[in-house]
Amino acid sequence: MKRLMLALFLVGVLVGCSSTNGEQESAQNSDSEAFTIGVIPAQTEGEIDQAMENLQGVLSDELDQKVEITTFPDYNGVVEAMNYEQIDMAFFGPLTYVIAHEKSGAEAIVTQLIDGEPFYHSYIITSSENGWESLESFLEKSNEQSFAFGDPNSTSGSLIPSIELQDREVFEDQDNHSFQSITYTGSHDATALAVQNNQVDAGAIDSAIYNQLLESGKINEDQLKVIWKSDKLFQYPWAVAKGTDKETKKRLQEVFLSIEDETILNAFGASGFTEASNENYKSIKDAAVKQGLITE
Repeated sequence: MKRLMLALFLVGVLVGCSSTNGEQESAQNSDSEAFTIGVIPAQTEGEIDQAMENLQGVLSDELDQKVEITTFPDYNGVVEAMNYEQIDMAFFGPLTYVIAHEKSGAEAIVTQLIDGEPFYHSYIITSSENGWESLESFLEKSNEQSFAFGDPNSTSGSLIPSIELQDREVFEDQDNHSFQSITYTGSHDATALAVQNNQVDAGAIDSAIYNQLLESGKINEDQLKVIWKSDKLFQYPWAVAKGTDKETKKRLQEVFLSIEDETILNAFGASGFTEASNENYKSIKDAAVKQGLITE
């Protein structure tokens, strides 16, 4: 009987230890499972690295979960990362968001405010030394002029200005146009510097980033001027992966809307953040459909 009682006792201890170890292992696995965020390379310069480090800290503290933010080398990389379920959230350009929504069901939940409004524009800029004061005058001798887009997947750096130039019958694609040359610089600040340094005659750029580059002194206001401005575009969205639960979406919105860290805000030229939804990007979807980038 004593041997039986001892055996039962030992079994109980082993089961208890196994259960405790399992709980500890489960907790450790939960703690180590990070909430992952991918960010598009809207700029190649600026305080983006420090801003992302600060944002990572804010989100980790407020969500009580490890958060990892990665800046991808190109726009398409973020879309594919969301598509293959490698990230839980992403900072997209409007066009890349529309593509990601179509491909994987990504859902916009937050965007930044610029001077209190969630809008920006596509600009076409040129050197202040040039005589052109409008896009019309610039295009009068388009065969003598060079033009720069940003990233091919950029909304304001490619999609919207390409449609404008198509409507004016001077551009179809990189191989079919009436310009002396077409260049894709890969980023907004690279476009601004290319125009300022007279490497190209004109280029397309995000208005918010253009103003941000001016304010930071990275480009010179006296050396550049705007010759075309698009209609309003809804700002870059932060979107979560398909299937993200309502509680997580609400908590993320609350955290973003409460951000006051100047380093984070300045990296986006933002005065704050506000809620966003898929409906806000209908005009961008329509433009993407027109260009054959997605199907209706």
